[in-house]
Formats: sequence, structure tokens, C-alpha cells
Amino acid sequence: MVIAIDGPAASGKGTVAKKLAEHLGVPYLDTGLLYRAVARDVEARGGELEDAAAAVSAAQSIDAQSLGDPGLRGPLAGDKASIIAKIPAVRAALLDYQRNFARSCGEGAVLDGRDIGTVVCPEADIKIFVTASDEARAQRRYLEHQGRGENVAYEVVLEDLRRRDARDRDRSVAPLEAARDALHLDTTTLDADAAFAAVLALIAAQITR
Repeated sequence: MVIAIDGPAASGKGTVAKKLAEHLGVPYLDTGLLYRAVARDVEARGGELEDAAAAVSAAQSIDAQSLGDPGLRGPLAGDKASIIAKIPAVRAALLDYQRNFARSCGEGAVLDGRDIGTVVCPEADIKIFVTASDEARAQRRYLEHQGRGENVAYEVVLEDLRRRDARDRDRSVAPLEAARDALHLDTTTLDADAAFAAVLALIAAQITR
């Protein structure tokens, strides 16, 4: 069973996806890390994020072992990734990597991102689109900053989040959108455990139809 989980930044999709993969005992891929790693590698080579040639070169030589880099986890890395993700050739370069991951996991897999159910794995057995209000997502990111000792105003976090949402929704290739057959989950008022329970209930209901 391949499960595709999509949604905007800080919606809780990554937390849900990881817990679900652990629960099912199947491999998990946070596809956003691929774009974050490409942005990291472009800058490490002295390139500009908007340089398509540099970004494609980095995407074609991505090292899967480097995806565990803790530097890829922060909001700043995510913002840079959304710049990289606008480049069609980068998305094309990473598409095979993602599809091969899903196909090579015979026991199933969970992938999360922004175009898993629509582009990467349109034939996924289960598709879930996770959302939350702008304010709830900004509050989660704000608390992440606070937890790292970063003094960033909530209003700035909210503005940055909305700017990133716009980039993800408006890009010409594989924009952020729900697949037509996706199940929807709003995590605005849910903590991680409640969101996970809700996902399990959605999947159970889908399977027993």
C-alpha cells in the first residue's frame, strides 16, 4: 500500500506521515527534504537559488545519505526549498527518485509532500490532504523558533508562511493542491496524537468501503 500525504507547510502532514509509517512498519520519505537538500547544495557550491542550471545539477547528484542533515529541518531551509521547487527542471530531476522509492518498497510506503497524490504517485492507494488555518500553522512555526531560541515575531512568521504558500500554489508545475480523490483532514484544533488518530480513522473508513 502506497500512502500519499500532501499539504502546506506546518499543517502537520510530516508528523502524521512519520507516525503512520512507523505504525504500519513501512518506509517513509519526506520529499520536502529533497528540495531542501538541493537548496543546501546549491548554496554550498556558491550558487544562487534561482539559478536553474545550478539547481538541476544539484538535484541530479543528490546524496540520499545526506537527507539526515539536521540543518534541513528548520523553517529557513523550507523557505529556500520553496524557491528551488518552482524550477520545473528540478522537479523533473527529482521525480524519478521519488517514484522509485515508492515502487521499490514492496511492503508499501508513506510519502509526504505537496504533489505526491497529484504528480508523484497519482495511483497511490490512499491520498490524504492535510490542512490547518494560517494562524494555527504560524503559531506552530513560531513555537519552533522559540524552542530554538530564535527571537522571531509571530506576525513575521505568519507573513513568511503566507508568502511560501503563494509560491507553492502558484508555481506553473505541480502546484500545491489536493488530488480529486484525496481524503481531507483539518488539524487546526488537533494535537499530534489526535491528528494521527484521525488519519487512522480516515484510512480505516476508506479501506472498508
